[in-house]
Amino acid sequence: MINRIIDVHARVWNSPEQFGQEISRLLRLREADRWVRLDASSAALERSSSCTDVALVHGFRADAMGAYVPHELVAEFVRAEPRRRLGVGGIDPMGRDPLGQVQSAADLGLVAIAVSPMCQGFHPTHSAAMRVYERCAALGLPIFAVRGVPLTTGAILEFGRPSAWDEVARNFPSLGLVIGELGYPWIDEALVLSGKHANVWTEISGVVSRPWQLYNALLTAVSLGVMDKLLFGSGFPHEDPARAIENLYSLNAFGHGTQLPSVPRSAIRAIVERDALRALRLDVDVLGPLGRPIEEEPDDEVPSGMRTRSRAPRAGGDR
Repeated sequence: MINRIIDVHARVWNSPEQFGQEISRLLRLREADRWVRLDASSAALERSSSCTDVALVHGFRADAMGAYVPHELVAEFVRAEPRRRLGVGGIDPMGRDPLGQVQSAADLGLVAIAVSPMCQGFHPTHSAAMRVYERCAALGLPIFAVRGVPLTTGAILEFGRPSAWDEVARNFPSLGLVIGELGYPWIDEALVLSGKHANVWTEISGVVSRPWQLYNALLTAVSLGVMDKLLFGSGFPHEDPARAIENLYSLNAFGHGTQLPSVPRSAIRAIVERDALRALRLDVDVLGPLGRPIEEEPDDEVPSGMRTRSRAPRAGGDR
């Protein structure tokens, strides 16, 4: 069986101003510093996603910041490639009619919901948010807990701790929950939380752009036995999916010529080709894999349940 490559975190927008004045200003400054314009258009997503089979396209909403990438825009992006894109609606549990926001996302065919406690100013167990999770569980919509990118001075860091989601996971054991960006800066908390709960996962966007930090995070995940709870996310347009995959397969270059430990290559491959749709119990009609040759690379360091037959790219220094 050839596994699909599923990017669980790609963002879209028509203009940075959709993220509100403060975030858009920071995005413009980042563009100026890097001499590059962030292109989050449908065409740019299509070009960047040529190495992946399916992308989960995220909207965003934070009423207090004036940020709103609406469900309708996400649905429009999905309709352009309906068998290669799935929509994630950004909702604000502290905003107007949050349950209506959830229902609107479901009515438009979006398959999950994204919230950002830091940007929206609520503790994950706030009563209004708990009602949102209850509705999402009833509709079969997984929750993505995401950061604002980039974080503003108005964001409340204490509301971003992954451990704050422990009570949510205990109360809604059937609700799929994905902690974004490995829970950065509380990576260890996110890994421990994902190991504790069957339906809690974490994805690697953001951190995948910082290879040394990712290398150390994956070594921790190996030691905790939770590599099988990590999902691939690129963080497009802040990172290109192909470069994100290359960063993953190049991680063990840090240890070449040293006594630094390595991350088992088969475990890295398993992240890239993990079936996130099955993990999140999303029964959707999407295309199968692009269909490259199947290879087998057994690795005695990895439990048999983590091995996969797949078409891993031969990127980077770990060959």
